[in-house]
Amino acid sequence: MTQHDRLLIIDFGSQVTQLIARRLRELNVYCEIHPYQNVTDAFLKEFAPRAIIFSGGPDSVTREGSPRPPQAAYELGVPILGICYGQQVMMQDLGGKVEAGQSHTAEFGRAYVTPKEERIDLLTGWFLDGTGREQVWMSHGDHVSELAPGFAVYATSPGAPFAITADLEHRFYAVQFHPEVHHTPNGKTLYENFVRDAGFKGDWTMDAYRDEAVAKIREQIGDKKVICALSGGVDSSVAAALIHEAVGEQLTCVFVDHGLLRLNEAEEVVGMFRDHMNLSVIHAQEQDLFLGELEGVSDPETKRKIIGRLFIDVFQKYADQIEGAEFLAQGTLYPDVIESVSFSGGPSVTIKSHHNVGGLPEKMGLKLVEPLRELFKDEVRALGHELGLPASFIGRHPFPGPGLAIRCPGEITRDKLEILRKADAVYIDQIRKHGLYDEIWQAFAAILPMRTVGVMGDGRTYDYALALRAVTSVDGMTADYYPFSHEFLGETSTRIINEVKGINRVFYDCTSKPPGTIELE
Repeated sequence: MTQHDRLLIIDFGSQVTQLIARRLRELNVYCEIHPYQNVTDAFLKEFAPRAIIFSGGPDSVTREGSPRPPQAAYELGVPILGICYGQQVMMQDLGGKVEAGQSHTAEFGRAYVTPKEERIDLLTGWFLDGTGREQVWMSHGDHVSELAPGFAVYATSPGAPFAITADLEHRFYAVQFHPEVHHTPNGKTLYENFVRDAGFKGDWTMDAYRDEAVAKIREQIGDKKVICALSGGVDSSVAAALIHEAVGEQLTCVFVDHGLLRLNEAEEVVGMFRDHMNLSVIHAQEQDLFLGELEGVSDPETKRKIIGRLFIDVFQKYADQIEGAEFLAQGTLYPDVIESVSFSGGPSVTIKSHHNVGGLPEKMGLKLVEPLRELFKDEVRALGHELGLPASFIGRHPFPGPGLAIRCPGEITRDKLEILRKADAVYIDQIRKHGLYDEIWQAFAAILPMRTVGVMGDGRTYDYALALRAVTSVDGMTADYYPFSHEFLGETSTRIINEVKGINRVFYDCTSKPPGTIELE
């Protein structure tokens, strides 16, 4: 996206570096994350950032050979913001001093910074609530013990006498805390002040991205044909809609129906794209193939491998029917790109095992089209809105590639899948009726590999137990269970047992991630 002013985030290995990028994107600033070892003098010249941020990291600048940015970064004449380890790097590189962790200077968790008398533009909007302090999130053992020449202190905390420092002449800023995490409530304001000082126009919008991406797709594809594995999820749906806007009838989507979809899902997805959006969609109905090979299989990893292998075979079978196809579209997102780069070992070509089309590019010899690879999930949803996709698709909860196979622990049967589809539909209907759908990251039902005794009417039943799962999350990396009321759970349980034959007991899973995972398998 060379049309936009760009901000470079040099990553020193922090677990929350992605959050820095997300905060900046929310401010309509285009930024990219690159591991420190990839940021060379030549890279800096080509990238030409308007500003740079040094991330946090787990290392110690007091260790010989610790991660550092190139000296050229300080000589570009652009603003730099150092965060936690990034602050310590700046001090060490520019003539200050950092000391290894001591118990009385280490800070982990919530802390409060108080300002010095002199205020700077970076802190506009801070210290205004009447308490004279701001809550921040600290996570440091080492500490700055001596400032580099040209720097002054503008705020302190009990464990960090140099909590906020700056060299105003060079527009170098350094903070010991993490403004990107939500535990620093006013952190977004600090980032906003920083990018304003750097002169960013805030022109990174999905409206602008749409036009640029369409032009880029047309240039890449030309008059050739492209195929897309359409799952009905947000990523593949937005990718398909964007590519269709760019090249129209040159795109063909293949929707693989493996018999592990939710109630009426295949009809809804194919209907929307074929009828509402006028896309060419091949509905590959291969339920018998998938369910046949899964018969008698209970190990979750074996299930995944079978489904992944068959998906590639089926997709290739139908794709081979599209004469002249040279490109394969994937809904790769920016977090996938970031995570494919190893912090310690440089770029990695390994494709994550959960990726929706796995090893297709290598096997089929097609060139990739990845129009979403610069976007986070929330940006993809905003782009989907720009493209006119229905809100029901843009706001859908994530759905795993193996589908209901991993929501049916143990052996899969057609009868169990049919029971699960109906129960899941009732559960989601309940969530929507109570206005809770958009508050929840992901919600689903899972049919358990057990039967329980029940009493219905005057008779004895021996039917399946059902687990309900609902979690809140930002990115799926960590999650907490959703705190439904007892009234909601009781009402939902009653509806499922009354409306779905084969279920006589309902449980609610209140396990967070970690220690659990979001899906049961």
